Amino acid sequence: MAKDGYSGKILMLDLTAREHSVIDTGQYKQWGGGHGMGSAIFWDLVEDKNVAWDDPKNVVTMMTSPLSGTMVPSASGRVEVQGIGAAGYPIRWFTRSNFGGRFGGQLKYAGWDGIVITGKSEAPVWIDIVNDSVEFRDAADLWGKDTQETQKLIWGQKDDEAHGWDNVGAARDAGRTTQKSAVVTIGPAGENLSSLGCLIHDAGNGAGQGGFGAVFGSKNLKAISVVGTGSVEIADPIALFNARMLAKDEFGAETGQPAPPNGPSLGRAPSPTLFFKRKTEVTMGPQACQGCIAGCRPRWSDGLANESSCQETGVYTTFDALKHGAHTDASVIATDLVQRYGINSYELARGLSYLYALNQMGILGPGLEIDTKLDFSTIGETSFAVDFITKVAMREDIGEDIAEGFVRAAEKWGRLEEDWQTGILDFPYWGYANHGYDPRTEVEWGYGSIMGERDMNEHGLNAHFWAVINHMGAGLDVPISAERYAEIVTAKMVPYEGDMDMVDFSTGNIYSESMAKLVSWQRHYTRFWKQSALYCDFRWPDLANFAAADDVGMTGDGEPLFWNAVTGDDMTYAEGIELGRRIWNLDNAIWALQGRHRDIVKLAPYMYQVPLETSLVGPFYPLAGKVDGEWTYINALGRALDIDGFEQWKDRFYTLEGWDLASGWPTRETLEEVGLPEVADTLESAGKLGG
Repeated sequence: MAKDGYSGKILMLDLTAREHSVIDTGQYKQWGGGHGMGSAIFWDLVEDKNVAWDDPKNVVTMMTSPLSGTMVPSASGRVEVQGIGAAGYPIRWFTRSNFGGRFGGQLKYAGWDGIVITGKSEAPVWIDIVNDSVEFRDAADLWGKDTQETQKLIWGQKDDEAHGWDNVGAARDAGRTTQKSAVVTIGPAGENLSSLGCLIHDAGNGAGQGGFGAVFGSKNLKAISVVGTGSVEIADPIALFNARMLAKDEFGAETGQPAPPNGPSLGRAPSPTLFFKRKTEVTMGPQACQGCIAGCRPRWSDGLANESSCQETGVYTTFDALKHGAHTDASVIATDLVQRYGINSYELARGLSYLYALNQMGILGPGLEIDTKLDFSTIGETSFAVDFITKVAMREDIGEDIAEGFVRAAEKWGRLEEDWQTGILDFPYWGYANHGYDPRTEVEWGYGSIMGERDMNEHGLNAHFWAVINHMGAGLDVPISAERYAEIVTAKMVPYEGDMDMVDFSTGNIYSESMAKLVSWQRHYTRFWKQSALYCDFRWPDLANFAAADDVGMTGDGEPLFWNAVTGDDMTYAEGIELGRRIWNLDNAIWALQGRHRDIVKLAPYMYQVPLETSLVGPFYPLAGKVDGEWTYINALGRALDIDGFEQWKDRFYTLEGWDLASGWPTRETLEEVGLPEVADTLESAGKLGG
């Protein structure tokens, strides 16, 4: 085995024939790993890019990276999932999702760089991977079980077969491990083909966006279990160890000491992000993905809502607090149930707010225009949460409409146009829920999402919002000026480094070429370093870091330092970003073939008509910006986007990307520049090549 972090093999599963084969990883090494490999494999294997999400010809990839299963901080435990998703509006795009935990590491230890799933099984099946052994196993006894029950049943079955330990094979050196197999599974939501269906691994690691739970369900694929007894061969272990110590000593929060209230970065203290409050008698311990320094997920003494973090813990807190004046076990039970049923909590939470608004308007409820048995007089109580979540997972009552997504449900009810005008249907891009970092304020989030295919869910720039808020909440002075912040972060935005106006979020600058550069940098950076090399979104990019002596984070130096130590490559930070540009162009070529055109690249109408008046934390949305030419932290609330201004911004973005201004499609010149002439040929044959 080469000492470059790769296992050398990709496992290809044909569910129809119940056979497996091997793809040589070397065919796709040029793409790095993760998303890059997934896009390239999809391009090669799916002839018709307009195939339906539930068609057996839809191919799903689950890819690791060379860094998976190693000691690279916050990059070892991620898995990138791709294929045509069940979610999205008006087109169900070729899309991506991602989950953490230990599945990626076990897959590498078993000797595989990724999994490619094709076809459809005639009956429910689960896949049992133990090193080179791959079995298609009957899942009849697992179908109908929730995500935790499924994993326990698989673990129990494997424990019985291995006499309590995983003793792999009969030969003495075949390998042993004390680790339970890593299982990714769907719950009832996925089985019932709901577009809100997730993939869940362990208690709370979920691939939520994209509706891949439904895609698994359409293939009758209940779960994949993997355990391995091998290892990941590292090119330079000493360099890797030294790089990890450098990250710890120079950029990490100091163990046992109060940490500066950073936003997502290497310097943030390792603690869970929780939106609900538990009873004092329920104690908590931290849990982290493999190799991670964050410990951002909790494990509770009562076992409820284990490993749920951030928004997952806020899925029901608003209505719980309105009913009871404080958080109760209703919030905890709702979170736990969402994980067990395998439901995308982002969509569910925003969707519930929408349903509540319709109920308060006298439109939705028992016997009303949109008839449902949901009793909204009990909203906030545990009973309502259980009833609502169950209906969504089982496609019962109103859950039948919601299974297609809340935007499609609104369209079916004849309410889409009106509710997108007022903004009560808070789904601004491609039918996905508003993440909370609203496009009217934090414009790079909205622009990046609508130029992609889903809510982008990337917190790299969003870190400074939280840093300012966290310092204010802690009664501390903001650690650096807005001007110093702009200087630090834009110095890392290769190839546009030094243009400080890239992070000027004042209204006069949000349609500028500088803002187009910011989104372009982010699309290229994330496509490789975060979604292909698989650095975790909650720690990378490390731009401004208040645990570092000069507030300058590790990004720029850190990413290639770890990558090269593992792979033996000599890749530069800029070369990684350029590879991200290549991957981004391939994705856009697929979307062009699926029907993407500039004319449909638009945010929902309320983004242009209804000013945003409140943020996630109240009447203040602090962002760096200029006032009368001077840098400061502005309050970005109170504005809506200008539709003509946004169209002008699109011109600037397409120009930077080298795409056709009229259609938004990649041009031959650009595709050949990034080494994709065959992709240009395909687009030209389909009449989708930019002029």
